[in-house]
Amino acid sequence: MRVDSVREQLRGYGPANATEAAFVERMLELCRAEEACQRSHFAPGHFTASAFVLSPDRRDLVLIHHKKLGIWVQPGGHVEPTDDDLIGAARREVLEEVGLDELEPIRNGASLVFDLDIHSIPARKQDPAHEHFDVRFAFVAKTRALVRSEEVADLRWVPLADVRSMGTDESVLRAVGKLCALCG
Repeated sequence: MRVDSVREQLRGYGPANATEAAFVERMLELCRAEEACQRSHFAPGHFTASAFVLSPDRRDLVLIHHKKLGIWVQPGGHVEPTDDDLIGAARREVLEEVGLDELEPIRNGASLVFDLDIHSIPARKQDPAHEHFDVRFAFVAKTRALVRSEEVADLRWVPLADVRSMGTDESVLRAVGKLCALCG
């Protein structure tokens, strides 16, 4: 994937607050490096894509217990060279991690980008500490049938009102707040 695609998606996104506006600026700055979509780009980091997937009735959110991080988060991960764009990367990650392939995107105004986050990843094995520049999308699943992959410790549908009790981080809670506003 080329950073031109990322740049285009970011320019169409309307940040919800000053934090997200700063994320947009940092992500646009990262787009100056053609290698920014490669997982081997560590200074300061690289793009990732993730997805907030709602149940067909829009009441529950699928969360995974991430094996490496040990926390409950939304499905997502690294951009692969075969991904055409970030939303395609997010869809691929959802399919790989939880087995859902029929997903209807939720628009955020004119944009398909739903949320942004930049978070630190600690050094691990041969990878130095770096940042993930996560571009996030929202979808409604056509089914509730989940299939756990080997890279996921656990997965479940969680009522939106109960996500906080799962011990997720603030960036997930911020996005859930946006989902609740959309779903009423």
